[in-house]
Amino acid sequence: MPDLIAIDDLHDPRIEVYRDIRERDLVGRAGLFVAEGKVVVEKLTDSDLHRPLSLLIASKRVDALRPILSRLADDVPVYVASQDVIDAIAGFPLHRGILAIGRRTDVPTADDLLAACRGPATVLLLAGIANHDNMGGIFRNAAAFGADAVLLDADCCDPLYRKAIRVSVGATLLVPFAQLGRQDDPLGMLERHGFHPVALSPAGARVLTDWRPGARTAVLLGAEGPGLPDTVIQRTQSIRIAMSAGFDSLNVATTSGIVLHHISAFGA
Repeated sequence: MPDLIAIDDLHDPRIEVYRDIRERDLVGRAGLFVAEGKVVVEKLTDSDLHRPLSLLIASKRVDALRPILSRLADDVPVYVASQDVIDAIAGFPLHRGILAIGRRTDVPTADDLLAACRGPATVLLLAGIANHDNMGGIFRNAAAFGADAVLLDADCCDPLYRKAIRVSVGATLLVPFAQLGRQDDPLGMLERHGFHPVALSPAGARVLTDWRPGARTAVLLGAEGPGLPDTVIQRTQSIRIAMSAGFDSLNVATTSGIVLHHISAFGA
């Protein structure tokens, strides 16, 4: 277990990266991100895709967090501060008492990620998901139902944004994902790798309960409101979830959970 490093100076340069994280999230800064809370940091320490660079914890939480600390490499700094100091550093009351800075170590291309999905597999293709709560919820469902990968179009928000990681309960640190370029043809890419794409839409041609997924399925989900472009839906099989008369809208994260559960039921 790494040595614990006491911090009592708010201006200590060693903890500069943790300062005012709500106002300046670290996503996009040289591949760094912020993990918050015991469960999320635990996922970070177990991840093969990311690695913790340092931790900042409240002194009163040290004993409770020793199981996590014991799994860290000896060269990972663990900074310890009083609750008042840690709150002042973070810029908000840190009730969970633990933060970590992580780095993504595996950044595959979308093509490479699909090539790594051998045999039966389920992937998600997300279009324009810009809400961090929805992104986190989708990844949480992807992890819960065993999705193999997530592809993001160029208009999606970053799954490693602090809020997205927190809402996903660390699932964005566990499920492999890749970003598509704006000029990529994702449907063509999916088909080259043997995936059958299905598009979720309130106007889908087929009801979900009547659809049986294939061995290699790609589920396409668009942002709430605009949904998927018509040009995409026209190139795929479109599926809808049956709802009460007069209502045809579900939260996109909820939709992902229903569809992934349906797929997993056939693979059980």
